[in-house]
Amino acid sequence: MKPFLYAGLILAVAMTVACGRHEATAPLPVLRPAPSWTLKDVNGREVKSTDYKGKVVVVDFWATWCAPCRQEMPLYDALQKKYADRGLVILGFSLDDLEPSEVKQVGEQLKVSYPLIMANTDVGDTFGSFEKMPTAFLVDRAGNIRHMKSWDTDLAEYEKLIVSLL
Repeated sequence: MKPFLYAGLILAVAMTVACGRHEATAPLPVLRPAPSWTLKDVNGREVKSTDYKGKVVVVDFWATWCAPCRQEMPLYDALQKKYADRGLVILGFSLDDLEPSEVKQVGEQLKVSYPLIMANTDVGDTFGSFEKMPTAFLVDRAGNIRHMKSWDTDLAEYEKLIVSLL
């Protein structure tokens, strides 16, 4: 009887340790459908929400004067490169009053390769009200907003949320 008891105990401990290594991320709820939009990127090219249908999209609202935004952008660029083949797209929605060429120059200084798009507060309001920047919205392949991230969110944790939708 004791060998079976010990075997059961060892199995229970092993399963606990193994399960602890692979934490499951709870499914993200659907917050609301993402709004449709048509804007221009920093090169003057028209860009539409429908261009990214079927992709997992991070819509990051940022500004050139925002220090946390500038810190985060290279990290987003790394995520874009890491997961592009799995369908991830990062979009930087600039809320600057600057000329597109000036916003483009900041993107080049930060070595950002993802699209930088000229937005405005009206577009920001269609996604949902927010007061801090950067603020990002995670949109699933079906076009639903699944998460809103404020500037103080840990990007390693945010990466896990992104991966859960890929």
